[in-house]
Amino acid sequence: MSVRVRFAPSPTGQVHIGNIRAAIFNWLFARHAGGQFLLRIEDTDRERSTPEAVQAVLGAMEWLGLTFDDVPLYQSTQREAHLAAAARLLEQGDAYRFAKGGEGAEATVFRLPWDAERVPGVVVTGTCEISVHPDEPVIIGREGVRYAQISSKGKPVAEHKCLAGFRDLEVLDAGESVRFRLADKIDEILAGRHTESVAGAARLRFTRRSITYQDQVKGVLAKPLDGLADFVIVRSDGHPVFHLGNVADDVTQGVTHIIRGDDHVENTYRHLFLFHALGATAPQYAHLPMIVNAQGKPYSKRDGAAYVGDFREKGYLPEALFNYLALCGWSPGDDREVMTRAELAAAFTLEKVLSSPAQVDLTKLAWMNGEHLRRRPVSERLAGCRADLVAHGFWQEGMDEGYLLKVIDAMAERIKLYTDMAAQAGFFFTEDYPYDEKVMQKRLRKPGGREGLLALREAWAALPVFTAAALEEALKAAAAAHNLNPSDLIHAARVAVSGMGVGPGLYVMLEVLGAERVRRRLERTLALVPAA
Repeated sequence: MSVRVRFAPSPTGQVHIGNIRAAIFNWLFARHAGGQFLLRIEDTDRERSTPEAVQAVLGAMEWLGLTFDDVPLYQSTQREAHLAAAARLLEQGDAYRFAKGGEGAEATVFRLPWDAERVPGVVVTGTCEISVHPDEPVIIGREGVRYAQISSKGKPVAEHKCLAGFRDLEVLDAGESVRFRLADKIDEILAGRHTESVAGAARLRFTRRSITYQDQVKGVLAKPLDGLADFVIVRSDGHPVFHLGNVADDVTQGVTHIIRGDDHVENTYRHLFLFHALGATAPQYAHLPMIVNAQGKPYSKRDGAAYVGDFREKGYLPEALFNYLALCGWSPGDDREVMTRAELAAAFTLEKVLSSPAQVDLTKLAWMNGEHLRRRPVSERLAGCRADLVAHGFWQEGMDEGYLLKVIDAMAERIKLYTDMAAQAGFFFTEDYPYDEKVMQKRLRKPGGREGLLALREAWAALPVFTAAALEEALKAAAAAHNLNPSDLIHAARVAVSGMGVGPGLYVMLEVLGAERVRRRLERTLALVPAA
């Protein structure tokens, strides 16, 4: 069987990373299997599915490299096909028309089949009994069974479930007498010619049936039919609803596997019946756990960047975000983390998708972005870092790109985003860098602070070569000669030449700055540190 999967977003605004992760998993599955990855734009919400919202989806996919096969299917173009499917279901007896309150325009309602065993996955699970509130009548009709359960406080709680959920139904009173047997009236009720109302009921006894399927991520899933209700497939205004459009389009596109978020599990139970009624084999399903925040709640904008556009604006690389989201709930089964799209596709299988929620870790994403950044060609790294320096006034035309490349190498893992460059390394490009006052107070404005800088100025000025190794040896020698702690000198030197308390390795940083810049910066700092 040739694999055909689809990404079917409803374009109503920005693209959430949870939705695009589903697209990534579909894409990886298709590419691994040599199948097809299809795009369906479910744009039937005409108010919110604006051209801008559609473009947001297409733009996010293009940026991430989510290439799709065949032309996109726009659901809004399929309305006539959806209505034809609804008409077929009505003709087959798998749907009926219903007007709320018995008046006005009628909606088309899909009927869960009374002979449900004909649907693959439906199983009999045994006799079931439900206690009902005696003050509310049990009403049995074509539209289902209405009754009231009993709350913990003894109050009635209204329920309305499908008729198919109550095979062999008997309604019993408190004395165990049978007040009504569904078998006696089933033909009339199914035809809509009779509705039974039973007062004084105490229990419902029936044969429970469940719809089951093998989920490729979650294992065997099941839902009792008495937990389901018949559902609208065409509104009273003539517009098809999600359930019908979704299934009809999957049939049209020949979808073989549906990989989507586990918020759709409940829909799947209903859709299995729709596929069967439309004469189609249901696809295989795989429901992905949600992505969550540190508290285990659904990840949202309150937790930080949540939309693809947010990450793009912040300077994340598309291959890094793709890589990270692919590992949100999936693992290649080895210790690899930084992977290309091709490597991810080669390793991807649904069997390795985790069934538990995946927690978003923005620190891990930033690290991964840095790893991918360092894989990019030198020319791209130069251009990206230079652009951030230009934007913050640290770079002018004609400056030395060789020096910039040395700075980028010195910063190494500290630059995780191009947009980190000015904040982390701006001091390399200006003599007017600010000082962190707290660090100055801690490292220099204390006994021995000025003396340490004077000792370093003297030691480093005498060096025949200004290399990292020579600078380190000279610092250690100066510390010994002046009875100072080498660690104190390291911290003092860092603050003096960068204004910061953290940064790249000191000696590499000093070598990149060069002897003259370091001399000037020591002099500048000494002017700010009074003698003891």
